[in-house]
Amino acid sequence: MTRIEVDRDRCEGHGLCEQTAPEIYQLDHEGELDLLFEDVPAQLRGKAEAGARVCPVAALRIQS
Repeated sequence: MTRIEVDRDRCEGHGLCEQTAPEIYQLDHEGELDLLFEDVPAQLRGKAEAGARVCPVAALRIQS
């Protein structure tokens, strides 16, 4: 199973993850990241990884 870990201390709310994979990542009205999935369905794994890769502060980590 694929899980997403967020380092909330590092996240600066740039929103690149949300732009890349809005099916998984979403910023709230205060710019805080909400995950739509913590356990990512297999068909969305590629999107989860793509969203994590574009994070400029490396706040996202994908665990298999």
